[in-house]
Amino acid sequence: MKSATRSDSTPFFGVVHANVFPPTGGIIKRAFDISAAALGLIFLSPVFLMVMLLIKLSDRGPAFYGHRRIGHNGQEFRCLKFRTMVVDGDKVLQEHLRNNPKAMEEWRSTRKLQDDPRVTAVGSVLRKLSLDELPQLINILRGEMSVVGPRPVVHDELELYESSAVYYLQARPGLTGLWQISGRNDVSYATRVAFDTHYVENWSLTRDVMIIARTIPAVCMQRGSY
Repeated sequence: MKSATRSDSTPFFGVVHANVFPPTGGIIKRAFDISAAALGLIFLSPVFLMVMLLIKLSDRGPAFYGHRRIGHNGQEFRCLKFRTMVVDGDKVLQEHLRNNPKAMEEWRSTRKLQDDPRVTAVGSVLRKLSLDELPQLINILRGEMSVVGPRPVVHDELELYESSAVYYLQARPGLTGLWQISGRNDVSYATRVAFDTHYVENWSLTRDVMIIARTIPAVCMQRGSY
């Protein structure tokens, strides 16, 4: 696929210019997302305040972090998270990869590190409990994400989807999804791509509710989270 100009409003891949897809699930899924995200922000507001305080007390850096990800029809958005890494994380990562060939190979194949030197002590706990992703409820209200869908990826990751990228681009990225309830980092990237493709091809509101219900025990058991 040909890359397009990178901006907040321009899709990444030339194929998307010719085929602009309505988001998977349409208005029914969007209404569900707005209701669920609004309720989540209300009921989880004490958790938000507690996590923000813990992060601030740990290293006095910013509580939130926004990373550029690819959304519906290839549009970029800033995916929000509670900050789990040191402030100069990019520099720390590059130095670590430069000095550790095995870590470099792991990063190239999965875009993740099981022993990531950037992750703070507080951040490690937040990641294991998936609390770092709660700010994405705000992304859902903005219409950039959905409660259920493919996990948001960066530009380089989308290239790993190859021909299956067209399925990813049809949906709003999700706070949870088939990947999260099926082992997360314990499964291969090819399996993750297959999960995303299957989800888009077989979407239903009933399936979304079932995935949400299965997310809670998956998080509690910390399957594949690091």
